Amino acid sequence: MKNTIEASIEKSQSYQEYRDLVNHLVAERSTTGNEKTEDMVEYTKLNNQRMKRWDKTLKIPADLKEKITVFKEKVTWLVITESWCGDAAHIMPVINKMAELNDNITFKVVLRDENEALMDLFLTNGSQSVPKLIMLDDETGDVINTFGPRPSTARKLVNDFKTEFGSLTPDFKQDLQVWYNKDKGESTMEDLTQMLCQLEPTVCL
Repeated sequence: MKNTIEASIEKSQSYQEYRDLVNHLVAERSTTGNEKTEDMVEYTKLNNQRMKRWDKTLKIPADLKEKITVFKEKVTWLVITESWCGDAAHIMPVINKMAELNDNITFKVVLRDENEALMDLFLTNGSQSVPKLIMLDDETGDVINTFGPRPSTARKLVNDFKTEFGSLTPDFKQDLQVWYNKDKGESTMEDLTQMLCQLEPTVCL
């Protein structure tokens, strides 16, 4: 596992590099990933607009900001994603805003289809679902925790819908986008802050 993770980190990029890549792909009418269909191209274009909006408007509440800034362990948040992923468009800017608050948190991005061996280590119910955040101890390289592909509140909404109806409908997917807009990243912030607190309990005292 460690060798696979280390190989992926060597190919990783910063969040700004990822944003530059997505901007370039939109200009070229393209997308990340192996499936370069018109639908995927359009999703990438839409997600670029979403990320641009969140990059500008996202705010971290003062109580969470304080917890993040006092975190002392050195960790890497390695995130597996693709530009066409709607959930990722709402989550990636949140991860970046949080990581920017503390130099002990390094945020690295890799693409799923270019890192299948890594992705297969962190499946969700057998699926290559993204985004997937892997929190690594910088000193040991050990996996401390994982997050994704959705914050816990959204995950429950999805699981409840699947339990009742079997699969996600286009209407539900649209409702989920509305939920992300209303949530303003707070559920993701809470989940990631709890991950920090589990590693360093004094953060939440």
